[in-house]
Amino acid sequence: MTILAIDQGTTGTKAHLLRADGAFETLKGFEHKQIYPQPEWVEHDPEELIAHLQAALALAGDATAIGIANQGETVIAWDARTKRPIHNAIVWQDARTSAMTERLKAEGKEELTLGLAGLPLDPYFSASKLRWLLDNVPEAQALRREGRLRFGTSDAYFLDRLAGTFATDVTTASRTSLMNLETLHWDQRLADLFGVPIDCLPEIRPTTGAFGAIGKAQVTASLVDQQAALFGHGCRRRGDAKITFGTGAFALAVAGDTVPRDAKSGLESTIAWKLGDAPCAYALQGGIYNAASAVNWARSLGLFADYAEIDAFAAESAISRGLAFVPALSGLSCPYWDRRAAGLWLGMGLDTTKADMMQALLEGVALLAETVLATIDALSPLGAVVSVDGGLSRNGYFTRFLAEATSKRIRVPASAELTGLGAAQLAMLGAGKASLAESWAGEKDGAPRTEIVPQAPLPRTLHARFAEAVERSKAWR
Repeated sequence: MTILAIDQGTTGTKAHLLRADGAFETLKGFEHKQIYPQPEWVEHDPEELIAHLQAALALAGDATAIGIANQGETVIAWDARTKRPIHNAIVWQDARTSAMTERLKAEGKEELTLGLAGLPLDPYFSASKLRWLLDNVPEAQALRREGRLRFGTSDAYFLDRLAGTFATDVTTASRTSLMNLETLHWDQRLADLFGVPIDCLPEIRPTTGAFGAIGKAQVTASLVDQQAALFGHGCRRRGDAKITFGTGAFALAVAGDTVPRDAKSGLESTIAWKLGDAPCAYALQGGIYNAASAVNWARSLGLFADYAEIDAFAAESAISRGLAFVPALSGLSCPYWDRRAAGLWLGMGLDTTKADMMQALLEGVALLAETVLATIDALSPLGAVVSVDGGLSRNGYFTRFLAEATSKRIRVPASAELTGLGAAQLAMLGAGKASLAESWAGEKDGAPRTEIVPQAPLPRTLHARFAEAVERSKAWR
């Protein structure tokens, strides 16, 4: 049996094949345009995303099952009859609904979203974006009156358009602020809070199972890309954790079969996966809005030209020399949730070089990631190893500093495509062709390339120094 895995991410779409013998192959990637209509607005063209999905499907060959990983909080609205999108996709990074979420916070409504959905009030999540579409796209209201409006996260649009199934899975629904984490259904109280009609939302299904057919292949798994990566990393037991350092950085840890709750932690309670009729596996998540995006921004400014320049530095750590960077270019997420925070360097002098600035930038991403991990660890203890992937996981200086900052062993898998691997493994399970244990066979592709052992923990005084820098970045804008 051959599985096609499609990783439809923030910057592009990748196609992968997982074969019955465990061989895993990346076929091709397709980059799509980032659209910025206004400051803090981020959009994608749904038709371009569909075209790339279709191109990926054309590479499937003899694939009999498909697993699709999606962007999570990104939303699309469309006509139920024609399947035509009525607005660009509003991407998870988009902050146009900040005023709405701040107003709801001021009204004391965050207790409701934290209690039912496990999420704070922030424009990051889908619900406020869906409300914006209703309020600002005239066709949305017209279609609503005619009973033809469908909207939801991007996966629901892909499945409806390509497989004729208007559905989402529990992991993606858990990123909307509209699903009750206990019941795994849309919650009317949350829908009323945001003014989102439940009848326009897709059916919520388990992560693995029947999602319809595309050609001769059945879609047997659909989930958020971060959860797919968690599975691809081989994280199965409570305390297992991974961090994906992509456009942003996302830490995710398996938390067991009950909802992890701590309203004051700033963490996101979410769902890792639901395998058919088996009990739901929950997770704790925390993110950083800017990781690779901060590095690429610095490159566009001319701070470095080649990535090899920032793989090692001659000087001791920047933070130990009094230089810190807070990568809050799009604000701060977990555990601070401050969209008004701004990126900044502190401690610069006439002797500060471009290399110093880049060293501090990499350290800043690592130190924010450490803050997220420490927050998770305090609520649900983590193991001694954290698995990492994404572009920054290939940076030698970054991973060594991350190990020292976290005091954990940092595992870098051989495969860089853990999201695709996880989606493929789950699709194989959904197709009923492998037991959970057998699905781990693909872990040979995710076997450790290397494991970085911390040489010496970063002194707590330096953690405190960075925390001071973070405080100064808050509410700047």
